[in-house]
Amino acid sequence: MDNSPKTSGRLLSLDTLRGFDMFWISGGENLIHVLAKVTGWSWAVALGLQFRHVEWHGFVAYDLIFPLFLFLAGVSAPFSIGSRLEKGTDKKELARKAISRGLILFCLGVLYNNGLFHTAWEKMRYGSVLGRIGLAGMFAQLIYIYCSSRAQWIWFASLLIGYWLFMAYYPVPGCGAGLFTMECNPASYLDRLIMPGHLYKDIHDPEGFASTIPAISTALLGIFAGKILREKNRPKQQKVAIIGIAGVISLIAAILWGTIFPINKNLWTSSFALMAGGWSLLLLALFYFVVDVLEWRKWTFFFVVIGMNSIVIYMVGDFIDFRYTTEALFGGLLSFLPEGAEKLGKIVAFLGVQWAFLYVLYRNKWFLKV
Repeated sequence: MDNSPKTSGRLLSLDTLRGFDMFWISGGENLIHVLAKVTGWSWAVALGLQFRHVEWHGFVAYDLIFPLFLFLAGVSAPFSIGSRLEKGTDKKELARKAISRGLILFCLGVLYNNGLFHTAWEKMRYGSVLGRIGLAGMFAQLIYIYCSSRAQWIWFASLLIGYWLFMAYYPVPGCGAGLFTMECNPASYLDRLIMPGHLYKDIHDPEGFASTIPAISTALLGIFAGKILREKNRPKQQKVAIIGIAGVISLIAAILWGTIFPINKNLWTSSFALMAGGWSLLLLALFYFVVDVLEWRKWTFFFVVIGMNSIVIYMVGDFIDFRYTTEALFGGLLSFLPEGAEKLGKIVAFLGVQWAFLYVLYRNKWFLKV
């Protein structure tokens, strides 16, 4: 059987990195936690700490998963939209497609949070991961469709600087200005005023509408990287260097900005956008170098299967009980193992069952495209 990835002209490194990203929230992080608990190995314990979100200010590897996915959605735009722009496709048609995709993802996010006619209107949560990806990606694509390269960069900088000024100087009633606590920051205050239903933490929603504004810059940064990768006359090694250097510059800017505007995923602060963007650029450069420059591709198949149906694997866990299937197929066999090995085996089996489901979709070319 030929397991070489077949992506129909798609950028293989992009699908691989998307699958690598989704692997960690589809159960990969549990593998690290169980390994740390069972073995007590110091490196596993240290790595496990990187797979728990920080409470408020700060940044760990697990905080990168969400913005990396949004960044990669931006990278895809010059490939999916750019060629049609060059062929003279009506911008209004492309804009309608971008808007419809954004709204569909927003609705899928509401469905994921609340079910279908399952939650009372006043208790529904409208902020969601899919909603942010949809709305931020939509506005970034509209900027890409209608604006020149120079104007795109102006939008990128203006969104980050404007959000910082708003967060630093808008006075929250009863709190004043310049506070970045959960109770007193302007983004959460604005969400409490304008968002219907309930917020994830009552007084704050990490996927609120206000903090979606700087997330547009995350998608734009992906678009900038995608434009570089799409340049036919630029050597591949030079593309790697440019994207890698941009990643380092972004990280330095994030650290410096973070001294006055804390790096905070919950608020998607401008410094967080640059921190996540910097690591996203470095990962893209690494995957592009390994997969598309060196052409080391056999190992990519596992992640490509996940990456080609990334929205499915994000949503399907709430609709299909993979744990039941795992227990039914492997629980009896694994019960003969020592306790630690059994726990580790269950995680591996769970990941295998999920991957097998995605492989069936991949083999039959069933892809959820929005």
